[in-house]
Parts: sequence; structure tokens; C-alpha cells
Amino acid sequence: MAYSAKIGPSILNSDLACLGAECVRMMECGADYLHLDVMDGHFVPNITFGHPVVECLRKHLGPDPFFDMHMMVSKPEQWVEPMAAAGANQYTFHLEATNNPGNLIKEIRQNCMKVGLAIKPWTSVEELAPWAGQIDMALVMTVEPGFGGQKFMEDMMPKVSWLRSQFPSLDIEVDGGVGPDTIHKCADAGANMIVSGSAIMKSEDPRSVIALLRSVCAEAIQKRSLDR
Repeated sequence: MAYSAKIGPSILNSDLACLGAECVRMMECGADYLHLDVMDGHFVPNITFGHPVVECLRKHLGPDPFFDMHMMVSKPEQWVEPMAAAGANQYTFHLEATNNPGNLIKEIRQNCMKVGLAIKPWTSVEELAPWAGQIDMALVMTVEPGFGGQKFMEDMMPKVSWLRSQFPSLDIEVDGGVGPDTIHKCADAGANMIVSGSAIMKSEDPRSVIALLRSVCAEAIQKRSLDR
């Protein structure tokens, strides 16, 4: 079993006026990686930031933080090279946004980034399956992408369970409405990469929230290993 519990705060929920300092704060509080939401106003209604901001963060933070880029954009092919040059570590694109996932996966790898593949709530997990052997991580959205503060969609957990049963070594990420009240559902289903926004960023003690999320996830991984 190659995967482990990893917690990635969604920095879009931080004080954006102090973005660099907020990223440092999250890493000091024990985050395993940083989840960066890129929205283009087309694939999703909102607009956030692009590769110039990522480049600035990389220069400010140095080489250590792992940047998981969640590309909620309508032309993910367009931004592979700029994001790689800016210092992104993982390029997570949406299956719904491209007509040629295979070529995009190859391009991401050629640019020395890990590959993540995301699906919206109403996209079937079977549509992701043909590509699961070629990617590093599958992202199952647990809210509709593009807006923060949505309620966690528990009915997405069968997707996670199915992926874990079919691809036991794959990193599986969940994103949307995940926090102390919902982490057990995610961990029990088989998710090991946990994106959490307001539950961490708005907490008075983000270190304890990160530790709790990781502990629950690690316990579920250990139990699954013993049950095999």
C-alpha cells in the first residue's frame, strides 16, 4: 500500500492580502501540501489567480512546499508550460474540460509535474477509470467546483470507495466541505489526500485541525491495510 495521509489546506480561503505569509503559516502548522485553486471564469463562474501568482509564491516560499494546482479552467492544455515554469508540482485538470486526456497527461509529465485528474459531482467515476493507471492522483469533487462554503456531498463517497477498490495504490483526493465533521466519511471511503478550506484556514487553531484530519485518515489507512 503506497499511499499515505496528506492534508492540503486550500489557500483560496486564506487572507489573500497576505497570501505568502498565509502559506508559510499553513506549512508551519503541519500541512503536507498546498492546494491552489485556479479558476478562469469560463469552466467555473469565478476568477482567482494564475501562474504569475504561483511564481511569486514559489520565489517567496522556496522549493519545499508541494503545490497541487487545481485547474478549474476550460483550456487546461494552455497552462501546462506556464504552471511548470512557475513552480507547480502537480497539475490537476478536469476530465470535463478536455477532449484528449491522454495527450494532456503526456504533456504534463513532459513538463516534469505529477498528474491529477478531477471529476465534477455529476461525472461518473467510470469515465475516469480508463486514465487511472496513467495518473498520480484522482480528485473526487465533493461540492460543485467554483464556489467555497458549499455543503459536503456525502453521496460522492461511493465514487471514492470504488476507486480505492479498483486502484488500491492510487492517491485519491477529496475537495469541498471537508473538515472535522466530514473527515470520517472521506477516510472510511478511501480518500488519503484531504483538501480542506475554511475548516482549517478559519480555525483559531489550524494546527490541531490539520492533525485531527491526518489522524483520522491515517487510522483508516491502517485499518484498511490490516483488513486486506
